[in-house]
Amino acid sequence: MPSLTLTRKQMAELLVSLQNNEVSTPTKVLKQAWLETNGMSEDAAMKGMGESSLPGIFEKIIKSSKKEIGFSINEIVSLGNQIEYSSFSTTAVQNWVKRDVRSLIGSPQQGKKYSLEQAAILFIVEDLKSTLDFVSIRNLLTLIFNNIEDRHDDLIDPIHFYHTYATIFEELDLNDDHVVDVDFRVKDGNKAEMMIYQKAEEKMERLVDLELREQSIVKNALVIATLSVQTSYFQSVSRQFLNSTLFI
Repeated sequence: MPSLTLTRKQMAELLVSLQNNEVSTPTKVLKQAWLETNGMSEDAAMKGMGESSLPGIFEKIIKSSKKEIGFSINEIVSLGNQIEYSSFSTTAVQNWVKRDVRSLIGSPQQGKKYSLEQAAILFIVEDLKSTLDFVSIRNLLTLIFNNIEDRHDDLIDPIHFYHTYATIFEELDLNDDHVVDVDFRVKDGNKAEMMIYQKAEEKMERLVDLELREQSIVKNALVIATLSVQTSYFQSVSRQFLNSTLFI
């Protein structure tokens, strides 16, 4: 049976649909992801999704009511492992929330479960740790998200931030080979990071309420996160070759 793995942009869209059902619904987002992943017609996609065994976390999301949804650590790990070239473990994420990024996550905000925004921050941390240490991650994300108990003082909503850099990466990967379509060497006066920065500037036009310093913080963070996604892909490929080598 065909499987369903989400790109980061698709995962962000799924979180947005859970955050605001008026934008879309989780079922529509997953159906569209199935169409894009398996190249099927809409009718075939619905039939395929019906015949396949969806990961339990997707089934939970589809069946969830419109009230605010929360996730346990195990559910965040299950959801995170549906993102392409990501690798989450329960032990690692528990260490993050208890120690490494405790100041960014705080206590569960949906009863005993973590909010959508907290889940998004953990997905962001997973990407950033491919290029930054935890001290740097804490310093960077604290500048963006400020008081963890107050989402109103965020320079940008965590889910919006995740969606934005995921979109930048996809817009620069036109042939869908998981590598941004720019030369990492100097070419015609441009470097890859400058192309990404220009994309980040375009996205920043929507954040008109931020001061110049705040805009610079978010733009630079978007560049770092986008480059981290690229690094995550190369790390994933390296792990695949390592595993193949160990079994020769």
